[in-house]
Amino acid sequence: MATVQSKLRPAVSFLSRLVSLKPFSTSRPPRFTNTPSSFDFSDSEPESNHPKPDLPSPSDPFSIQSHSDPTNLQEIFHGMRTEGLTNQAIKMFDGLSRDGLTHEALELFSVIKDRGKMPDVVAHTAVIAAYVSAGGAHWKDAIRVYEKMLASGVLPNAYTYMVLIKGLAKERRLTEARKYLVEMVTRGMRPNCGTYMSVFEAYVAEEKLLEGKELFEELKKKGFTLDEKTVRGNTVKRGHVFKSLMSMLFDK
Repeated sequence: MATVQSKLRPAVSFLSRLVSLKPFSTSRPPRFTNTPSSFDFSDSEPESNHPKPDLPSPSDPFSIQSHSDPTNLQEIFHGMRTEGLTNQAIKMFDGLSRDGLTHEALELFSVIKDRGKMPDVVAHTAVIAAYVSAGGAHWKDAIRVYEKMLASGVLPNAYTYMVLIKGLAKERRLTEARKYLVEMVTRGMRPNCGTYMSVFEAYVAEEKLLEGKELFEELKKKGFTLDEKTVRGNTVKRGHVFKSLMSMLFDK
């Protein structure tokens, strides 16, 4: 534990002092940068009845026109653009570190410190987080951004998945939350307790215990395991939800 902390300490100190970095750039090879289609939703799902903010351009993912948006997403994106992504990077670094993903956290820090630029995954995850935080039908926008992120060659990390999956679970989008939880595990990443519990609790809330159990069985086939003590310590301690979770996950 002491060795891990000693490895992380310089990164934490650097990020704490960090105020701003170079603007998001596409000057490096296009494999890991945004393409013109990265944030183009025109080929996605049919138009929904909720207003959408203008989309970030390939060279500046937070460049949007100034018109009113009832969810204040415009102001959020503008703040990211003008103030930089330091806070978002710190959240990602902290999230990875807390989940024991020291290598991934230090890799993120290395890109920031050595290249003086934000990794593309930080910018995309920040946009996804803004959409899921807005709630309502904006979960669709979060998925579109995620899919365009993959199309542009940017791979998600465990923190990206956590943000997306928990946001979908909050909106009770069970099919979508299940899809990305399975995808995360298939990619060899272990979701933290907050991530998988948000999905299982959503199944309980929707009274779909059979489907939740099927999801658990599917995850187990991919090497995912659950510790009953951990589950008990991270959910309500009694009542319908607790009993349903124990029944769904442990046949109790």
